[in-house]
Amino acid sequence: MPNIVEKMSTNYSPNFELKPRSKKSIKYLIFHYTGMKHDRSAIKKLTNEKSKVSCHYYVTKIGNIIKLVPDIYISWHAGKSKWKKDEMLNVNSIGVEISNPGHQFGYRQFNKKQINCIIKISKSLIKKYRIKKQNILGHSDISPLRKKDPGEKFPWKFLAKKKIGIWHKLKPNECKKLRGKKLELKQKFFLVKLSKFGYDINYSNLADLKKIVKSFQRRFRPELVDGIIDKECFKIIKSLVL
Repeated sequence: MPNIVEKMSTNYSPNFELKPRSKKSIKYLIFHYTGMKHDRSAIKKLTNEKSKVSCHYYVTKIGNIIKLVPDIYISWHAGKSKWKKDEMLNVNSIGVEISNPGHQFGYRQFNKKQINCIIKISKSLIKKYRIKKQNILGHSDISPLRKKDPGEKFPWKFLAKKKIGIWHKLKPNECKKLRGKKLELKQKFFLVKLSKFGYDINYSNLADLKKIVKSFQRRFRPELVDGIIDKECFKIIKSLVL
């Protein structure tokens, strides 16, 4: 990471597992937003022993990188999480926190400097740990009942063009025509494909189901995040699950 290391500073967090992990165990890259108003507050929380949270890399508001936990150690960024058969993804992931006030404090677009920074650090980590594009996820993907980050304004489509993560290949006009159209098929067919793709579809009530659907929409249909399974959602998941 020569060009990244030059611009990277360190502010080590005490919140990590003391036992180092093997390089081969790292298979996921997870993006978060801080959900806090200022870098200073977010970094203070991530480096406070009492908070019990941390991440490996922090992307500031102006696009600088701060390393908080070395890759070889497990940081505490994912919490209760699941993707396909893997649970508690802290063990085998690298967490990247990006400065953004989030939905609670005036969610905003990620700026160009942040996006360029995300691209550089991601490409470096993907190459170093051979992370598969389908294993590049958001916090809400792996914890849909608890989390909304990095949210619908995160540039997933743009990043996929840079070979970071995945995106569907459907044409925008084709999707728009199906948006809001009632799905004639039973929702279970959508959920079966959603589960096959990786999402945890276990829910106990309709409110939880809506959160799961919203998580998918934030990732792949950010134009309308309403928690309703429509024809567009079904078309998108069909294109992602072969």
